[in-house]
Amino acid sequence: MLEEIELPKKKLSEDAVKVWWICEVIENVIAFIILAVLFYLDYRFSWKEWVGWILIGLAALFVPGLVWSAIEPKWKWKGWRYDVSEEFLMLKQGVWKEQQQLIPMTKIQSVATEQGPILRKYGLYTVKVETMASLHTIPALPRNVAFGLRNEIAQYAKIKEVEG
Repeated sequence: MLEEIELPKKKLSEDAVKVWWICEVIENVIAFIILAVLFYLDYRFSWKEWVGWILIGLAALFVPGLVWSAIEPKWKWKGWRYDVSEEFLMLKQGVWKEQQQLIPMTKIQSVATEQGPILRKYGLYTVKVETMASLHTIPALPRNVAFGLRNEIAQYAKIKEVEG
């Protein structure tokens, strides 16, 4: 009989919401600039009429996308949980469509931390866990938590540090 495995309980940093929101703003600004350039080119070169209608349709879809991008980071944060044991790395994400993953420690091949410029501003790191078949990430963890988790996973998965 299999024993019941508890759902993960550890949360990401609350600053994850700010990081994801900044990323959404950057993506929306880029999309707006591209859409504006396309509207200008349509006006300037008098493209076929159907091109203008497609651009209007894209602009209409852009507005709900803006609203969603303001809401999504908080929901994403609320749905993210992780935990680690000697046997498994447990991940849970999603609010509407919940996804739970159990990654056996015996399948983990490497574990690393990563930090981009926006994460750096908030002192956060992403932990990347690689198996033979896939890559799993635990985003937006404070430095001490990220490095502690990386070391704990490496110890449980019996990953040796390669000296070069």
